[in-house]
Amino acid sequence: MGKGFITRRAFLGSVQSSVGKSVILLSAPAIIVACRDAQQARLSGAAFQNLNENEAQEFDAIASRILPSTNTPGAREAGVVYFLDNVLDDSRSNEFDLLKDGLQDLRASASLEFSSSNFFSLTEVQQDMLLKQREDTTFFSTIRYLVIAGMFALPEYGGNKDSVGYDLIGFDDRHSWFSPYGYYDADHIEKGE
Repeated sequence: MGKGFITRRAFLGSVQSSVGKSVILLSAPAIIVACRDAQQARLSGAAFQNLNENEAQEFDAIASRILPSTNTPGAREAGVVYFLDNVLDDSRSNEFDLLKDGLQDLRASASLEFSSSNFFSLTEVQQDMLLKQREDTTFFSTIRYLVIAGMFALPEYGGNKDSVGYDLIGFDDRHSWFSPYGYYDADHIEKGE
């Protein structure tokens, strides 16, 4: 496969492990709506609707450690924080409260262990250490699931900015594919439809 791609099997395994423990599960239409709204907010430079500025910085830092930028773009470049902002609306206040509590716990650990009031101001090594300690929590599973959903959602709806998620897994996003896929596809192409 080359080019640093993760295998689809590894990717699907990662998604499956996140979904099982997440308190938020999104249907395809819910992801599409969140992505569309995220796209509009990101393009217009609008303020966050549900996250305050500090929460946005913290969740962006967490997302950036879950899917970091390496030789390929990560969650930050994909604009995942805008997706999170749209998903965490009033209809999910209980789940948002759970994430806020987890974020508060993360900040408390950052303060105790590194004398920093914010997670986002820590080094990547320090951030990874704190997140590793929370790997089996509902907080981490939920945020991980949301980061993955935002990273690999449809680019035109706000997640996966510039198709960076698709590029990461080697997905070629085409509106249509050409034969040899069967009689009906070939017949359709021949008729010029």
